[in-house]
Amino acid sequence: MKIAVQNEAFDLGSEVAALTHGRRDVGAVASFVGLARDINEGSGVAAMTLEHYPGMTEKALAALVDEACARWALLDVSVVHRVGRLLPGDPIVLVAVASAHRGEAFAACEFIMDALKTRAPFWKKEETPDGERWVEARASDEAAAGRWEKR
Repeated sequence: MKIAVQNEAFDLGSEVAALTHGRRDVGAVASFVGLARDINEGSGVAAMTLEHYPGMTEKALAALVDEACARWALLDVSVVHRVGRLLPGDPIVLVAVASAHRGEAFAACEFIMDALKTRAPFWKKEETPDGERWVEARASDEAAAGRWEKR
């Protein structure tokens, strides 16, 4: 399992290759890459800055991966989240999950991403034409994460 919080960009192909390197039991890899957008809540975004609490954030991400591994038969997981100043189009987050079968890989990847949005301690500030603003948690993210509580 890989958990990384970093300033540097990541490469999806390299991360997936690392998940499957030397393995013959992987039948599926599901991945999600989140990108910085140039618009949010109806206004332009020139850049965003992501902050985290070192140590606490990695621990929260590891707990999410552990929970996913307890729910599904996963062979490996990689979660990479960037921090620092990002520009529109920059990759922000990667979740990649390897399993024997696609259903488990898809479900676990979606669960980890939904849970990450609501449980991982990140703070996001956007630069807009009207100045800087901190981004609040969204109700839609809470709803997405909440659906996993029923399963």
